[in-house]
Amino acid sequence: MTVSAAGPLSGVKVLDLTAMLAGPFTTMLLTDLGADVVKVEPESGDRTRGLGPYRTGDDREQALGGYFQSVNRGKRSIVLDLKSEAGRARFLELVGVADVVVENFSAGVMERLDLSYEALTEVNPGLVYAALRGFGDARSGRSPYEEWPAFDIVAQAMGGFAGITGPKDGPPLKSGPGIGDIFPGTLLALGIVAAVRHAEQTGRGQFVDVAMYDAVLALCERIVYQHSYLGIAPRPEGNGHPLLAPFDIMQTSDGWVAVAAPSNKHWRILAETMGRPDLADDPRFADNAARVANVAEVREVLGGWLAGRPTAAVIDALGGRVPIGPVNDAADIFKDPHVHQREMLVDVEEPGSGTPVTIAGSPIKFSRTPAAVRGRGPKLGEDDAQTVLDQWSSPASENTNPSMTGGDDGGS
Repeated sequence: MTVSAAGPLSGVKVLDLTAMLAGPFTTMLLTDLGADVVKVEPESGDRTRGLGPYRTGDDREQALGGYFQSVNRGKRSIVLDLKSEAGRARFLELVGVADVVVENFSAGVMERLDLSYEALTEVNPGLVYAALRGFGDARSGRSPYEEWPAFDIVAQAMGGFAGITGPKDGPPLKSGPGIGDIFPGTLLALGIVAAVRHAEQTGRGQFVDVAMYDAVLALCERIVYQHSYLGIAPRPEGNGHPLLAPFDIMQTSDGWVAVAAPSNKHWRILAETMGRPDLADDPRFADNAARVANVAEVREVLGGWLAGRPTAAVIDALGGRVPIGPVNDAADIFKDPHVHQREMLVDVEEPGSGTPVTIAGSPIKFSRTPAAVRGRGPKLGEDDAQTVLDQWSSPASENTNPSMTGGDDGGS
């Protein structure tokens, strides 16, 4: 694929020191929005380069694994040894013309390399320096866990998500997707965009810090006010909701559907569709508060009706009238016209293969400056640091993202 339209962050130059998922997801969002993101990798590369999965028959020497391809699409890659004098010097040259540096190293790594925020802002006072760690950076507030390593599952556990997820009265459960990485990465991208705007207005950069723990806690905001207002520590609720009913994932005769009808209007439609119009005026179910108080009976009545009907029939009867949807697996999603019409499944080149691979598209839509997947992920060291420096130092770089033009860095 080749994307020619400039995104809203066209001209923003980003040095990406991140690896694994959280940091690369941050910079992936910036890339989709049009920024020129250059991964600065050691000779061994981002650790996810070797994680796969790979397709049968693809050339493993050239192919990019799914993990890496998905969140590093549209970026460029240079190899620098930041522990060497030459590598550090070249990096500082790039910092001098960059707008943003993003890193997700453990606390103290950049300081030991003599590449701290303070050192980099001496080179470029307008630089936005963004850091993502498990428990944040001391510049924003000391944490007793500052030196602890963290992965997605740790953030989900400590931030409150796992403690309210899973079967009612059951053990805690992590989410399917890596929200402990992806949500902090999303918030960091938002922080970067805000800081870039401020820098454009004032000429002054700043330090942007997101802790994975903090981000997951923000995601779980409901447990905070429940504890404050009610003095309770919420526990797993299964697929239900403590404040809304019906609000559940329930079984049909051949699958599962999500159904939410907490408003009286939607409850009445649901009751009439079930052939039970009397339920709309029944005092036990007269409003949302009553339905929450009698949620076991709500589930019994609704569950019994759903269990006798296939998913397609339920969707035909209620789709567009009540908030409802099937529980899709990946194969279902690939067949859904919605994701194709909204370009949420995007084919990109797979190096060493004539057959493209499919990755998730950008969910952010603009009418004038489109966000888009701007090409495949980069091969390790595919780009040259001097070339990047020359391009970024050129006045034309203010309005151009080289990755939009196709060529070696674009897709097929």
